[in-house]
Amino acid sequence: MPMTSTPTLKDIAQATGVSIMTVSRVLRGAPKVAAEKRELILKEAKRLDYQPDPHLMRMMQVVRGKKEKRLRAVIAVIREHVPQDGLLGPSYQYVPIEDIRRRAHGHGYAVEEFYLGKDGLTPKKLQKILHARGIEGVIVSPQSMTLPCSKLDYSPFAAVTFGNAMSTPALHMCAGNMTLGIHMAAEQLAARGYKRIGVAVTKWIVNRSQFGYSGGLFHWQHGLPEADRVPLLLFPSNDISQGFDAFSKWMREHQPDALITFDTHVPGWLKRLGLRVPQDIGFVVHDWTPKMEGFAGIYQQREHLAAAAVDLVVTQLSQHEHGVPAVPRQIMIPPKWIEGPSVRRAV
Repeated sequence: MPMTSTPTLKDIAQATGVSIMTVSRVLRGAPKVAAEKRELILKEAKRLDYQPDPHLMRMMQVVRGKKEKRLRAVIAVIREHVPQDGLLGPSYQYVPIEDIRRRAHGHGYAVEEFYLGKDGLTPKKLQKILHARGIEGVIVSPQSMTLPCSKLDYSPFAAVTFGNAMSTPALHMCAGNMTLGIHMAAEQLAARGYKRIGVAVTKWIVNRSQFGYSGGLFHWQHGLPEADRVPLLLFPSNDISQGFDAFSKWMREHQPDALITFDTHVPGWLKRLGLRVPQDIGFVVHDWTPKMEGFAGIYQQREHLAAAAVDLVVTQLSQHEHGVPAVPRQIMIPPKWIEGPSVRRAV
């Protein structure tokens, strides 16, 4: 006899011979349900064309949040520890674990960090650990050239990555919109009377931003007289401390009157070249964080990157989506301009 009313959790439970609680756990992506039972429930839900009530789901999330003293499951944050690639120093920033954990806790998940390459942790070993722990949600935070994170098999996971450093496999991604960031900073500098704006970063930074730095600079310079276009400087090494010769040559040849670059090493090099900030040259940190109060900068709002990444993982889990997506979703967070004493006041 055909069903005339809207199918419910009870209908699925009766058809599959399990409890309503088990059906609820499977449909909201909770772990620790046998694979055969999970498959049976999902198949029956699809057959009945079960559609969850979003208002009821939200109320139940509130109820569960009040009742549960412990967190339901774990999201793994996969970092990389590859010192020889020169990307672990203070010139480079992570999305802070505190921001990821804060958002995950709001969804009822704990967070644990794993460092590939540290203490002998290989992709193969990590795969086994995650499987044994029943961890299905992962956030990948690449910080190397060799990218051991790309060697994982992502088919069991709901996954998202930060930035475009790992382009293969192509996971869902959250990143700062640095095309907008560079253009925004250039506008701010122009409003302060700067005309020759230079950008000095590394190739790894440019690639991670999906060419946002070079694209933003090109877009800005397109409307400038050719004489005011300063070419992009890519430091010869990820270790910024080795870049003085290339930097000083670029400065002599192109004579920018404002820089968008790293907060490490470059300020000292400007003093070495006899230049004062901001009297002789404006200085903007390309990746500003609150610890850089002495500089103006582009703030990439990593707390929002963290929130977006966690939300993407949780959404995939709730929709039973695992593996490398056919069409990766990309969330771009707009950066903010941060005023600071390293640039002149706006005129």
